[in-house]
Amino acid sequence: MPMRNVRKPRAFINPLCRRTFCFVLAGGRGTRLRDLTRLRAKPATPFGGKYRIIDFSLSNAFNSGFQRIAVLTQYNALELIAHVQRTWSRYTGEHGQWVGILPADQRGVCEWYKGTADAVYRNLDTLTSADADLLLVLAGDHVYQMDYLPMVEAHVASQADITVGCVSVPANRAGQFGILRTNSEGRVTDFAEKPTDARDLAGDDGWVIASMGIYVFSRAALTGLLDRDALDEHSSHDFGSDILPVALTTHRVQAYRIDQNEPAYWRDVGTVSAYYQASMDLIAANSLLDLYNSDWPIWSYQEHLPPAKLGRDRDNQPGTVVDSLLSGGCVVQGACIARSVLCNNVRVDGGCVIQDAILLPDVRIGRNCRLSRVIVDEGCVLPEGLVAGENPDLDAARFLVADGGITVITREHLAAL
Repeated sequence: MPMRNVRKPRAFINPLCRRTFCFVLAGGRGTRLRDLTRLRAKPATPFGGKYRIIDFSLSNAFNSGFQRIAVLTQYNALELIAHVQRTWSRYTGEHGQWVGILPADQRGVCEWYKGTADAVYRNLDTLTSADADLLLVLAGDHVYQMDYLPMVEAHVASQADITVGCVSVPANRAGQFGILRTNSEGRVTDFAEKPTDARDLAGDDGWVIASMGIYVFSRAALTGLLDRDALDEHSSHDFGSDILPVALTTHRVQAYRIDQNEPAYWRDVGTVSAYYQASMDLIAANSLLDLYNSDWPIWSYQEHLPPAKLGRDRDNQPGTVVDSLLSGGCVVQGACIARSVLCNNVRVDGGCVIQDAILLPDVRIGRNCRLSRVIVDEGCVLPEGLVAGENPDLDAARFLVADGGITVITREHLAAL
C-alpha cells in the first residue's frame, strides 16, 4: 500500500532553521469575536471542522522547519494551553524540537503583558538560552498557509534588521491593519498603524500593503529596540504602534510580500464576520486555503472519533449534505444541510434545514430546526423547532446578531430562553 506523501520538516537540513527561534503571540483578548471568545482565547477557537485557529501558525512553523517554538499566552488561556499540550507535547528539547508555553507572569513580574512588544521583551531570556540570532514572531490568531523559510532567507540576504510579512488588501480595509509603503528595493519607507485614511499609501490600483503581524528580527536589533521601548512610559509596547515607527528611522526594515508572485490566502479572523467568511471559504471548490494538501498538512490534536454518518430519521426521511464540511463523529439523520461547516461530534435530528451555518464541536440540533447564517457555539443543545437567522429583530432579542448580520448562539443565550 503506498504511503501518504507528507512533507518532511527541514529543521536539521537548513542551517537557518537552527539559528531561528519562534514566538507565537497568543494572548490577546479577542474582544471583536464577541461571545465566541468570552470564555476562550481567540487562538483556541475551533475552525475548519477539526482544528483550532492556532494550529495554522504552529503547523506553518513546523512544516517550514522551525521546531523551537514558544507560545505566549494570556487571557482565557486554559483551553488554549490544554490544546497545545495535547497536540505538540510529543516534541521535546532532547531532539532539538521544543514547543513550550509561556504564561504572562514571567521573570518575577506578576502582571499581564502590556502589548506584543512587551510580551517578547519579558521573554528575551528564552531567546538567549536558545542561542538563536534570529527571531520569527507570529500571530496565533490568523488563518493561512505559508512557508516561513523563504522569508527568513530573504531577511538574511537583504541584511535587514527587521523583515515584515505583508499582503495586499483593499484600501477600504486599511483601518484593520498596519499599512506600509516600500521603495523599489522592498525597504519600508512609511508605516501607519490602522490608519483612518490610507489614500496616501495606496497604489494606483486602490490597494495597500498590509502587515500580517509576522516579523523576522535580528537579535541585536530586537534587543536594542525592546530595551529602549521598555523605558518609554508613554509607549503602548506594541510592535505595530511603537516598535516599527521607531525602527524605520534607526534600522533597515524590509517588506516580504507573500502574494508578490502568486495569489495567497491570509485572513485575520478577528471579527465575527471575518471568522464566518473564512469558514465559508473552505467550502469553495477551489479554495486557496487547501486543507487537503498532504505536502503542507495542518497538524492538530486528533481525537479518536467514529466516521461521520448520514442517514434517515425515525420517519424514514433521508438526510442530505451538499457543499459542506462534515467532521468526525457527526450524525445527520433526515436533515438537509447546505453550505455549512460541522465540527466534531455534531448531531442534527430529522426535519432540520441548516444552511450557511457553522456548528462548533458537540452541538446538538433538535428536530425541525431552521438555521441560516448562524454560528452555534461549542456544546449548545438547540431545542426542537428553534428558528434562527431569518428574523434579525427576533434574533437580536434572544441571541447576538454580530457584524455582517451573523447570528451567534451560545449556551448562555439558550439558558435564558
